[in-house]
Amino acid sequence: MEALRFQVVGEAFKKKPLDVKTPGTRPSEYFGSKVFNREKMYKYLPKDVYEKMVDVIDNGARLDRDVADAVAAGMKQWATENGVTHYTHWFQPLTEGTAEKHDSFIEHDGRSAQSDAYSSEASLKKGGMVEEFSGKLLVQQEPDASSFPSGGIRSTFEARGYSAWDPTSPVFIIDDTLCIPTVFISYSGEALDYKAPLLRALHAVNVAATDVCHYFDPSVKKVTSNLGWEQEYFLVDEGLYAARPDLLLTGRTLMGHDSAKNQQMDDHYFGAIPERVAAFMKELEIVALELGIPCKTRHNEVAPNQFELAPIFEETNLAVDHNMLLMSVMKRVARKHGFRVLLHEKPFAGINGSGKHNNWSLSTDNGVLLHAPGKNAEGRSADKDALARENLRFAVFITETLMGVYKHNGLLKASIMSATNAHRLGANEAPPAIISSFLGKQLSALLDHIENGEALDMEGKGHYKMDIPEIPELLIDNTDRNRTSPFAFTGNRFEFRAVGSEANCASAMIALNSAVAEALVDFKKRVDQKISEYSEYSEYSEGTGHTAKFHAIIDVLREDIKFCKPIRFDGNGYSDEWVAEAEKRGLDVEKSCPKIFERYLDAESIQMFESLGVMTQKELEARNEVKWETYTKKIQIEARVLGDLSMNHIIPVATRYQTQLLQNISNMAVIFPIDTADKLSARNKKIIEEIAERTSAIEKGVEELVEARKKANKIGDEHQKAIAYHDTVEPYLDDIRYQIDKLELIVDDALWPLPKYRELLFIR
Repeated sequence: MEALRFQVVGEAFKKKPLDVKTPGTRPSEYFGSKVFNREKMYKYLPKDVYEKMVDVIDNGARLDRDVADAVAAGMKQWATENGVTHYTHWFQPLTEGTAEKHDSFIEHDGRSAQSDAYSSEASLKKGGMVEEFSGKLLVQQEPDASSFPSGGIRSTFEARGYSAWDPTSPVFIIDDTLCIPTVFISYSGEALDYKAPLLRALHAVNVAATDVCHYFDPSVKKVTSNLGWEQEYFLVDEGLYAARPDLLLTGRTLMGHDSAKNQQMDDHYFGAIPERVAAFMKELEIVALELGIPCKTRHNEVAPNQFELAPIFEETNLAVDHNMLLMSVMKRVARKHGFRVLLHEKPFAGINGSGKHNNWSLSTDNGVLLHAPGKNAEGRSADKDALARENLRFAVFITETLMGVYKHNGLLKASIMSATNAHRLGANEAPPAIISSFLGKQLSALLDHIENGEALDMEGKGHYKMDIPEIPELLIDNTDRNRTSPFAFTGNRFEFRAVGSEANCASAMIALNSAVAEALVDFKKRVDQKISEYSEYSEYSEGTGHTAKFHAIIDVLREDIKFCKPIRFDGNGYSDEWVAEAEKRGLDVEKSCPKIFERYLDAESIQMFESLGVMTQKELEARNEVKWETYTKKIQIEARVLGDLSMNHIIPVATRYQTQLLQNISNMAVIFPIDTADKLSARNKKIIEEIAERTSAIEKGVEELVEARKKANKIGDEHQKAIAYHDTVEPYLDDIRYQIDKLELIVDDALWPLPKYRELLFIR
C-alpha cells in the first residue's frame, strides 16, 4: 500500500487541467437547451395543448389522457431530434439518491404502445421496429419496488410500485435518455419517495399562506415556496481517493492526523480557484446550465480543497430536483477531470464540514416576498398606510414562521439529522444541533415593539459611507449574519443552515413548509374568531381608524410573538451556556441521532402531517424504520472498514517499523559500548514501547468493536438496534482512530500506507 500511496501522489502532481470547450454562445443562449421547458412546449405542442399544460403547471388543473398523448408526441419529436433513444422515470426513493430504469422507444412494427396489443396489420409487418412514446408511458411506469427502502410498507416478495409524472418539473435529457421527473408510490398508495410528500407540503403552505395574504391583499391567488440551496463539496484526486479504502467505502476518512497546515490561515476561502478545479467548475456549469439549473456562484470554501456552487433561487419542488440532478452530474464531470466529489458532511476531521444551506422564502403570484419588510418612501410604498400594511403582513409571516419552527423544532432537527451530518453539526462553522432562529437586532426590536404595543415600524436597508472618495456608498442589510444559527433571517428570507451537503433538501422542506402551513392555518382560525367577536363592538368599527380585522390580527400576532420567543436566539450557538439555556427554554437538545428521529412520531408531528394531508402515520412510521436502518448500516460499514484497515494495514506497518527499530538497536549494541548504545537507542526504545502500547490498544479496540457489533446485530427492533449502534458501537470508532492518528506521527512516513491529510487536502 505504501508503494501505491507514493505512486498516486506522484501521478496527481503531474495532472494538468483539461481543456473545456464552451458551446460557443453566451450562457443565456444555451440555458435549458436540454430541457423540455415552456419554450419547447410552445414549439412542439399544439396551441390548445400548450395552454392546457400551462394551466396544469401553474394552477394544478387536471391532466387529461388526450393531453398526455399530445404532450408525449411533442416530447418524443424534440427528444429524437436531440439523439434520444430511451426514456426513464426519474424519481427520488428513500435512499437519499435518485433512481431510473431506461426503456427504449422501440416497439415491434405490428404492436401498439397505446394498447400493448398487436394490431390487425401485424401479419403484414414482420421483423421491423417502430419508435413510439404514448401518454400512458409518459404518465405512469411500474419500477420494481421490492429492493427500495419502504420501512415495511412493502415486503420483498411484493414488488409492485408505481412512478407517476410530475408535470410541474420539466423533463430533461441526459446523454441519450429522456428523464421524466416522477413521484414513486407503493401498490397500496403510500409514498415511497421524497417528492410526493414535498408536493403535498407545498400545496398545504400555498393554501394556508394565500388565505392569510387575503387579510392584506385579496387579489393574491397563489403563494409559492422558494428555495435557493448552496452546495458545498470537497474535491480529491481520484488516485488518492482510490488509495483510501475508507473514503471509497464510507465517504469519509476514518483515520488521519491533522496536516501541519489545515485551514488556520483561512487563505483558501474565496482565494484564486486552482486551475484543475476551475476547468471542472467550467464544465460543470455548462452541463448544469444546459439542464436548466441556474448556476450563479462558485468559490473556494474555508477548508482546503472545499468549494461551493449556488444557483439562483427557484420554486422549491424544482429546486430540489435540480439539486439532486446536480449532485449526480457533479460526480460524472469530476471523474472526467480526474477528481472524486466528496459530498459527505465531514470527510475530514479537524476542518470545516460541508453543508447545503437552504435559503427559503414565500412569495405571492403578484411578486411580493412575504418575508421582506415594506419599502419606505425611497422604495415602492410611499403611502404611509400601505407601508404599515406591508410591515404588518411582514411581521405576521415572520412570526408564524417562527411559530412553526418553535412548535416543531425537534422535528426540524430530525429532518436534517443523519449519521453523516451528525459529525458536522456544532463543529467549526456549522450550526449546533439545537434549532433556534437568529433575527438580528432590528427585526427583534420590531417584534418586541409589537408585543409591547408600540409603533409598528421597520426600516429598509441603511446606508454606510466610507471616508474613501473612490468607494461608493454601501447599502447595509437590516440584519447582520450569525454563522452559528441553524435558522437565520437574512433580510428577505430564512437560511436553514443545518441541512447537510449530501442530503435531499426535500426532507427539510417537507418539515419546514408543513410546520409553517400549520401555524398559518391556526393563525387564521384564531384571527377569524376574534374578528367575529370584535365586530359586535362599536369601538372596532370602521370609523375609529382601525377595523376589527386589524385589531384581531394585532392581538393574535402579539400572542404568537410572546409564545414563540424561546426560539429566538442571536448569541453564540457554540457556547455551553446556550445548551443549558436552550434546555430551559424547552428546545430539543438531544444529541443521539436515532433518538432525534423519534420526533417524527411525536403526537404533534403525526397530527400536523395528517391534518395537512402531507403524510399518514403509516408513512411516517415506515420512514422512521428506514432512517433507523440506514443509520445502523452506515455505522456498521464504517466499523467493518476501520477494523479491516486497522488489522490488515496499520498494525502490520507499525510492527514492521518496530522491527526496523529493534534491528537498529541490535546494530548499535554491536558497534558501540553498552552505555553508548543505550544512550543512542533511547529514542528508538521509547518509540518501540509506544508502538506496542498503541497497537495493543487498537487490537483490543477492534475486538471489542466486533463484539459490540455482534451484540447489537441480535436486536430485532430497528429503533433499538440503531440506538445500540450509537451508544455501544460508534464510540469505538473515535477511540481506535485516536490511537491510529498517534501512530501516524511516529511511524516512518515512507512506510505509512494511506495518503495523508496534507496530500488529500493540498494536491489540486
